[in-house]
Amino acid sequence: MSQPVTTNPFIIMLINMTVVFLVLIALGLVIRLIHVFDPTAKKEEKPAQAPAPVQEAEPVPELPNSYDGVDPEIIAVIAAAVASMGGGSLKVRAVRPLEREGWKQSGRLGR
Repeated sequence: MSQPVTTNPFIIMLINMTVVFLVLIALGLVIRLIHVFDPTAKKEEKPAQAPAPVQEAEPVPELPNSYDGVDPEIIAVIAAAVASMGGGSLKVRAVRPLEREGWKQSGRLGR
């Protein structure tokens, strides 16, 4: 049987870590090459015409009594939450608090 090159665990650790990181770097390069030469990637098409002029949005009519008793900051937070969840063209037109007997009772009733 042949003798091991070294029995020092630190040198063995350094050799193993070097091999692992070299393999990881090689995999990273392969992934980048795949992204560069990917035949299935969608190619960007330049628009042939100039973009249409943006039309101004028509003003939203004021809805009477739609925000009665609700703090305007709460309405702003609700509108921001709808927009951040991808609401897109959705708009908050009315906010009405629900009449509940309490959180515990609402959970029991399934509201």
